[in-house]
Amino acid sequence: MSSPATSSDREKVVSKLPGWLWQTLKVRAAQRRVEIQTAVERGIAAWMALASARGTVDTSGADSFSTFLPSGQWEAFREAASDRGVSLTQGLAQSVQLWLEMNPAPAVNRAKHPRRRIVCNQKGGVGKTAVAAGLGAALAEDSEALHPVRISKHFAARLEDVEGPDPLELEELPGLGRRTLLVDFDPQRHLTKQLGQQEIPMTPGTDSLCKYMTGEAKRDIRDLVVPIQDDRYGGRLDLLPGCQDGFLLDVALSKVRFREAALERALAPLEPFYDEIIVDCPPSLGLSMDAAIYYGRRREDEDPGSSGALIVVQAEDSSADAYDLLIAQIEDLRNDMGVEIDYLGIVVNLYDPRRGFIATSSLQAWIDIKDPRVIAVIGDLTDQRKAVRLRQPLLSFAPRGEQAATMRALAREVS
Repeated sequence: MSSPATSSDREKVVSKLPGWLWQTLKVRAAQRRVEIQTAVERGIAAWMALASARGTVDTSGADSFSTFLPSGQWEAFREAASDRGVSLTQGLAQSVQLWLEMNPAPAVNRAKHPRRRIVCNQKGGVGKTAVAAGLGAALAEDSEALHPVRISKHFAARLEDVEGPDPLELEELPGLGRRTLLVDFDPQRHLTKQLGQQEIPMTPGTDSLCKYMTGEAKRDIRDLVVPIQDDRYGGRLDLLPGCQDGFLLDVALSKVRFREAALERALAPLEPFYDEIIVDCPPSLGLSMDAAIYYGRRREDEDPGSSGALIVVQAEDSSADAYDLLIAQIEDLRNDMGVEIDYLGIVVNLYDPRRGFIATSSLQAWIDIKDPRVIAVIGDLTDQRKAVRLRQPLLSFAPRGEQAATMRALAREVS
């Protein structure tokens, strides 16, 4: 049946479609950046152009489905279905299936090098670990499912009035489906603990990331990697756990030849297996931080902004002091070694405008920097704290929460 047209050239039509096919259509249309009504229109047109009906599609349990089609198309479709001896539900299911076959899911682009995100700030307690974990999970989420994302064409436009409500709306988008490695490079091991994994023991004969950096490790570094078990990541999210021996790393690195490249040498065997490597850095300005920054430099055949420093701050004054120290360290390394180090952006974490003038004015000061620009503001909500307490990734604990939606937006900002 059909209802009155909503415009001069389209009419609303109501039929039935099995739930599994409707869900696949929603995901594929989002992947191909096509409106659902356009996908159905093209599928019906292609189906009517066939010489005969296709193989039967299982339509058991079909439920109500509606869309808008060009005026007259549904009536022509009725006649074609009648001529072929199939029901409207079966004909529509075949049309949708045909469009899906004509428009396969886009493949994830695999770059020559994994993108290397160095999540950093000299100040502790700003939430670097939470951002690193959330970003990694968002990058790895299933590309065959839809997830709520808080999207903006130009992020700063939403912040003209930092005290006002967030004007952005949620959009259901497919996951990014990236093979992602989270590296716990902080000797406090918060990332390992937050994800519910066992830290590497600091015992004789046990390899750790630090030992690979100093050349003392004996086995393959791949043996240290552990998967994050959750169907939404589909085996794409892994962790290189932390070890307490990181507290001794700066002293050990002082004796290592070309110490700036120590982290790169250690992680090189892992790079072919990942699209993204996210390094959760310690709140330090020492030699280990130099190695992390150098690892995030732009390589000769990399596009600008593919890798680099992602700086996490809070909307308060001490974060600004720590930010200045970090920027000075990055610029010194860039100048001393003649390398390009890109700034991926600033993430303002744990923001709560109810804290008054200090919070809102500090946020505005971050926005005013422009380069690097603010690419995400993550609210101070309970989801992250609860996820940490339960030792679960945020996107596993509260996949449809506000913070999860913002993490997905952040993943798209740096992709």
